[in-house]
Amino acid sequence: MTPQSIVQRARIVLLSAQGIPLLRIATQVGVGRPTVDLWRKRYTESGVESLTRIQEGRGRKPTVEAARIVEATLHTKPKAGTHWSCRTMAKEMGVSPATVQRVWDAHGLKPHLTRTFKLSRDPKFVEKLTDVVGLYLNPPEKAVVLCVDEKSQIQALDRTQPGLPMKRGRAGTMTHDYKRHGTTSLFAALNVLDGKVVGQCLPRHRHQEFLRFLGKIEREFPGNAPLHLILDNYGTHTHPKVKEWLAARPRFQLHFTPTSSSWLNLVERWFRELTTKRLRRGVFHSVPDLISAINEYLRVTNKSTKPFVWTASAKIILDKIKRCSAISETLH
Repeated sequence: MTPQSIVQRARIVLLSAQGIPLLRIATQVGVGRPTVDLWRKRYTESGVESLTRIQEGRGRKPTVEAARIVEATLHTKPKAGTHWSCRTMAKEMGVSPATVQRVWDAHGLKPHLTRTFKLSRDPKFVEKLTDVVGLYLNPPEKAVVLCVDEKSQIQALDRTQPGLPMKRGRAGTMTHDYKRHGTTSLFAALNVLDGKVVGQCLPRHRHQEFLRFLGKIEREFPGNAPLHLILDNYGTHTHPKVKEWLAARPRFQLHFTPTSSSWLNLVERWFRELTTKRLRRGVFHSVPDLISAINEYLRVTNKSTKPFVWTASAKIILDKIKRCSAISETLH
């Protein structure tokens, strides 16, 4: 079957050979006068072959296979950058940025994003992981499981100029610079069962302050029910004075997460909520203002708590870590 475009050009040439005026040819073929003039001229200069020839730079560009874009994205880098963008890849491949974006979307590629990680080298990693995950998935009966940690050096930041409120079509604003008015450290214990948090702001985060917080936990949970505390390996938690205090209170049982595994402590998830919802965009004129804001957040959120539910078993986590380690060793 002959393409319609070639049929159109041939009609122009045949009608011209019959002596029909240019304007009538344009009307009959359904094109403009410049098109009729163009193809009459090309036929005169190059003959019949000109009707089927596509001039350089005209027509649809050759399609670049998606495989080439995927391969280049995964295994190459631009000369002056660490990763490809739509525009740099499009220029490299001779296609439009929209084409590159469609290929990336179809294959789940996001070169502009990275995620941080660190594999723990704790010699007792498996033992500690199994212990902590076991508390989440199968907590002891008639016992309280608490995730405990400190969010240290929380700064009371005050902006140098007042910001503008949000309105339709414009986001709220705040200055990029700030004034520092001091810091506080928040000690927090997240109850895994109901999601409530016991918190206390103290000037520093030494073993003395940690002992004060342990005393607060003891008062918040009176009676003889065992208290299982999930902690990290910070030196404050293993100080001789702390060990002495705990030895006199056998209901306190400590469970340590592996090194470089803060993600295993659910209170870190609560700290992120505190940061994004109350601290990051807050304006505090003094440390007391900051402490008041933190205490208010604790009061409000503890009225309508929703626990963080741990679902991954130790086996699932270990299998994933093995895969990551294998990939890392292969690449390096």
